Amino acid sequence: MPGKRQKHTREYKIEAVRLSRDGTRPVAETATALGIRADQLYKWRREFDKDGVTAFAGNGNLNSHDEELHRLRRENKRLTEERDFLKKATAFFAKESR
Repeated sequence: MPGKRQKHTREYKIEAVRLSRDGTRPVAETATALGIRADQLYKWRREFDKDGVTAFAGNGNLNSHDEELHRLRRENKRLTEERDFLKKATAFFAKESR
């Protein structure tokens, strides 16, 4: 049975990425010294490379791309519901006018 899941602060992750990039030790050795798995450190490095300063936003804090995607999905859902309602209303009034 796995142990309790570790949570690391944004600052810890950024410092771990910085240490893994300083070039004095291999990434696996740096990860072991920090008490994390090497694959986790590689994941943090990829995320930092992709998002830069906005990496590791945390729960509920979305970067601008994810925030826009969330907004567009919400708007798409609303518009789909409106369209479906109007289809039903049109069918109802068309049937009633006969």
